[in-house]
Amino acid sequence: MIRESLTPRKNWQAQFESLGFSYHSIDGLYWDERYAYRFTAEQIDTLEQASEELHRLALQAVDHVIKNGMQERFAIPPAFWSHVEESWRDKEFSLYGRFDLSWNGSGAPKMLEYNADTPTGLVESSVAQWYWLQDVFPDADQFNSLHEKLIAQWKKYPAKGLLHFACAGGNEEDEGNLSYLRDTAIQAGFATKQLAIEDLGWDTENALFVDNANAKIDNLFKLYPWEWLCREAFAPQLLSRSMQVIEPAWKMVLSNKAILPILWEMFPNHPNLLPAYFDAWRISGNFVKKPMYSREGENISIYADGQVIHTPGHYGEEGYVYQAFAPQPKFDDGITPAYTSIGAWIVGDEAAGIGIREDETLVTKNTSRFIPHFFVE
Repeated sequence: MIRESLTPRKNWQAQFESLGFSYHSIDGLYWDERYAYRFTAEQIDTLEQASEELHRLALQAVDHVIKNGMQERFAIPPAFWSHVEESWRDKEFSLYGRFDLSWNGSGAPKMLEYNADTPTGLVESSVAQWYWLQDVFPDADQFNSLHEKLIAQWKKYPAKGLLHFACAGGNEEDEGNLSYLRDTAIQAGFATKQLAIEDLGWDTENALFVDNANAKIDNLFKLYPWEWLCREAFAPQLLSRSMQVIEPAWKMVLSNKAILPILWEMFPNHPNLLPAYFDAWRISGNFVKKPMYSREGENISIYADGQVIHTPGHYGEEGYVYQAFAPQPKFDDGITPAYTSIGAWIVGDEAAGIGIREDETLVTKNTSRFIPHFFVE
């Protein structure tokens, strides 16, 4: 795993905008092709195997939590406990997820967390870096089968009819990811409609969800967290199960950082897992304090070598977990030093590629840069 310095292509911005990647320069610098990460084929095999192994373990952990009635430990509202259980029992359809891994190219990749409900970074991981590869390293390869696997997974979706796609209105990044996922569903043969989550309505007379044209919503893909949905005014109506939701309700278990100590309890000393607990005193050595619900690196505290690094935010009310500290590898060319995190994609139950983020700090945030990658035999 080598970080290489490169010269950015001319007019790459126009290319990406034509592909729907309009937020390429959000916060000034997001997509960054001054660098690229080079892997060997063997390293890619390691990432692929680790991703699928972690996903397999995670599904076992969900089953364990639900069978043992542990939803309370995940701060899931009691009204939704049976909803989560029924969703899991019915094997409701899941599209995708993304692991965040710490790895420097040798040894075993370590799982930092599983973004299993609303992961973003799809357009850049799937489309943008593939076009970059064709222009810059046309003879190399890339760990990137996202597009094909998303289409194939949509074809397994058992329901028929119109697919609605919704996210919070006015968020350019979320809307870009949602539009891309909608496009993969269209290519899988579905009729679709995109709207803001604020436009969802409840038809009291007929007891069903409707869109902004009062059309019934049978199938909803929402790029909007379940923990927020559970606390919306229409949350009680979700319990009617009048519409199929993707990602399904059982992802409330998998997308919660409380899954980390459960995984460690079930699979202690697994090479891809880090020690994690609900109590800080059980951690020996450096550790990270993480809210059960947290996004974009908010409210993370790293206690390492006598120092504390803390990020601000609005999370933590539901509680915290404590995970052994596995610092992301640092790459330093003397110009732009960076800590690197690998996002490993799962579609269905299969590994589907990676996306790499860089930050000047040890915490990957919404403003962290996206760096393309390639591999050679």
